[in-house]
Order: sequence, then structure tokens, then C-alpha cells
Amino acid sequence: MIKPIFIAGPCVIESMACLEEVARELVRLRRTYDLDIYFKASFDKANRTSLASYRGPGLERGLQMLADVKEKFGLPLVTDIHESRQAGPVGEVVDVVQIPAFLCRQTDLLLAAARTGRPVNIKKAQFLSGLDMQYPVEKCRESGAADVWLTERGNIYGYNNLVVDFRNIPDMLRWTPRVIMDCTHSVQRPGGAGGKTGGNREFVPSMALAARAFGATGYFFEIHPDPERALSDGPNMLYLKDFERVVKSLIE
Repeated sequence: MIKPIFIAGPCVIESMACLEEVARELVRLRRTYDLDIYFKASFDKANRTSLASYRGPGLERGLQMLADVKEKFGLPLVTDIHESRQAGPVGEVVDVVQIPAFLCRQTDLLLAAARTGRPVNIKKAQFLSGLDMQYPVEKCRESGAADVWLTERGNIYGYNNLVVDFRNIPDMLRWTPRVIMDCTHSVQRPGGAGGKTGGNREFVPSMALAARAFGATGYFFEIHPDPERALSDGPNMLYLKDFERVVKSLIE
């Protein structure tokens, strides 16, 4: 049986102090529970609802901050790219290159990620089924990707809402043995909070357990010391202090 992985971190890079606080807790959990755990944060949130929303420190500064986390804490890294030109420099720093859900059909972006030689984690678009993800996987594999992962994060359900069809998990397991449940983005209310995205973090633990029942082989969580003051995705992020309880529920 494939050992589950955990991907966790703040939505966007806010400060070195925040990154280090989260990384320190992930190292503790890795040691306590023998977890395969990856640190994730974005250097640029290019898909924010409003032009006024915080995007991050940018490519150069953001990658340096992520590299510093990796050097200090020994955690493997995941981050996302939005443009093909970002793939090369990102692949030199991180261990897994992530493709955002809205961009999972962008052929040039997928090919650039695959050519880094890093595993590529493709998030399933909110408008696609699990079976549809065969084709992004094939694009990456045919372009030399070292490994391809898929991530479920819910489907559009009317306006400003998502719903998760957990059948997508076994459907995507047809294409790759590593299917991850994005337990925090799946409880978003996209654009539903007056120019920014809302969410319902109280459902995150149940999303994770349901995904486990459907055969997920990984779990993705955005976590933050103080989500109420986070600069992106606060309403759906878990409090850092609550993360251990959710992890324990998945490995017991």
C-alpha cells in the first residue's frame, strides 16, 4: 500500500517569520508521526479575485525564501507556476512543481513543468471530471515528467460555491497512483466574500476523512498561525494549532 503524503503550508509567502513558524511545526509532526510531508507556499498568487489583493513577493525573492526554508528545516518543497517561463527557475529550487487548477489544460505550461525533471502535481480544474485528467497526465508523461500527481479540489456548483464528487478520486487513480485531496481549497467560496474568496474551514477535517475513505494517497492543507489575519485564503485555511489533530485522524 502506498504511503500517504502530506502537503501543507500557508497559501502565499507573507514573511520569513510565518514560513519558519509553520515549517517548525511540520518538522515536529514529521518526527512525531513519521510523515512524508512537503512544505508548500506560493511566491505569486496570479489568480486573486481583485487587483488590490496581495499576490506575494514574486519569483526571485519568493524562491530564495523557499530555498532558505528547505536549507534550514530540511523539508521538501512544492510551489505552483502560472507561466511557462517560471518552470525553469522553480524546478531548480523545489521538489514538486504544481499546476493550478484553472491552468491544468494549458499545454505549454504542462510541458514546461514536465521538462524540469521534477514530479508535477496537477490540480484538477473546477470544470473537469476525474476521468478528464487522463489528458493532462499524458501531456506531462510524454514530455518526460519524472512523475505525475493529481489533486482533487472540488467542482463549480452554481455561483461562488464548490462541491466535491469523491468519485473523482478513484477515477483519477486510473491515471496515477498518487491522488491528493486538497482539503482546504475544496471548502472555498470562490469570489464570494465581496471581492475576495470566502470559505468554511469547519468542514476541512470531514473532507479529509471522506477522501481517505475513497482511496486518496495524499492530503493537501493550507495552514496558518492566524488565518483571520492571513493575506490570502484565510477563511478556508486551518489554524496551525489544529493541524496535528487532523493529521492524527488520517493516520490512526
